[in-house]
Amino acid sequence: MKARIFVTLKNGVLDPQGKAIEHALSNMGFEGVDEARQGKFIELELSETDRAKAEANVDEMCRKLLANTVIENYSIELE
Repeated sequence: MKARIFVTLKNGVLDPQGKAIEHALSNMGFEGVDEARQGKFIELELSETDRAKAEANVDEMCRKLLANTVIENYSIELE
């Protein structure tokens, strides 16, 4: 089973990398980008076959290591 985890900064948390992306796109002539937010994408290949157990395990991984839940949100997709 494959798990995909998307980690993004919570609203209101400053995102200097997002601002740098926004500025660079503007300098390159790309118009219409009002805001850029940067995040992380993590893909895990799991040996677990039980979907509920896999989701619980990945959720725990996110809370303990993969995301800083004070300033970041995360979402999990299982395939």
